[in-house]
Amino acid sequence: MNKKLVTWSIAVGLGGFLFGLDTAVISGAEQDIQELWKMSDFYHGLAIAMALYGTIVGAAFGGIPADKYGRKPTLIWIGVLFFVSAIGAAVAPDQYTFMLFRFIGGLSIGASSVVAPVYISEIAPPEYRGRLVIAFQFNIVLGILIAYVSNYLLDGFGGEDDWRWMLGVVAVPSLLFSVAMITTPETPRWLLLYRGDEAGARSVIALTRPDTDQAVKEIKESAGTVAGETVFARKFNTSVILAVLFAFFNQVSGINAVIYFAPRIFEMTGLGKETALLSTAGIGIVNLLFTMLGWVLIDQFRRRKLMYIGSFGYLISLGLITLAFFNETYANVPLYTFIFIAAHAIGQGSVIWVFI
Repeated sequence: MNKKLVTWSIAVGLGGFLFGLDTAVISGAEQDIQELWKMSDFYHGLAIAMALYGTIVGAAFGGIPADKYGRKPTLIWIGVLFFVSAIGAAVAPDQYTFMLFRFIGGLSIGASSVVAPVYISEIAPPEYRGRLVIAFQFNIVLGILIAYVSNYLLDGFGGEDDWRWMLGVVAVPSLLFSVAMITTPETPRWLLLYRGDEAGARSVIALTRPDTDQAVKEIKESAGTVAGETVFARKFNTSVILAVLFAFFNQVSGINAVIYFAPRIFEMTGLGKETALLSTAGIGIVNLLFTMLGWVLIDQFRRRKLMYIGSFGYLISLGLITLAFFNETYANVPLYTFIFIAAHAIGQGSVIWVFI
């Protein structure tokens, strides 16, 4: 695989790292925030979910600047928004300011979830597309793991304000991401179809694959979907419905509930706060290992086969967790949670970006 292609994919994949990091750092801060501002359960849930609301908006509209101004500049600005969100949430004087900056962070998460996989898929040759697009998911789970480890290490670091340090950590990789994106090229597809710059497109393609003429021909043949049709055209109905349902069930599986509230869940089973934070890091490790396994298998197995494995893993693990809480026997809840995370990582977590 071309070294430049790998380097660019890693740089863009840092958007996934920020996605995971910004998503998971809240798990170490959410209980302190609720206590600090004396928030009711409703406002606490609203505050924690603000990032998800922002994610919906960012995912819905993130493709607009990516099409108009290019994939590269859009990703640079996504990094800037991550930075602003991290600093703003860390120094927030009240719950409403905190919600605002978490919403901005959600915009970044949503936009990156659209633009980064598009960038990778447009710059990668077909034979490597599966592995490189799943690199985005790999970076998400790596970000989640680093967030859990960071929360554990920073617990008690700033006294009552240690949660501010947990959230502020995201600012550092945000700047690194924007700088890394400056060194990457625009995608050949955008250059050719949106800018009309065939020479520029050819120069980028030549760096990643030898069959430049064939690649240009393939892009031009797909130009009709850009020039005269939208994603809502009738012939795309089945594909769009499947993509939407895939993303929908990916979320209602409960993965965000576990990622956001893992320390609280483990404390409910009788673990102390410090032990719960450390156990949460185990979720990150399991997530990372099984995402790596999915990375290895995704181009060798059918996508559907990995989905079956993950779906049955969901059914078994969530069923066991439900029974444990119903019977108030919590000893094996961490194990069942790890199984749930493993099922997600090798199934929907690995396949979703490639499928969509």
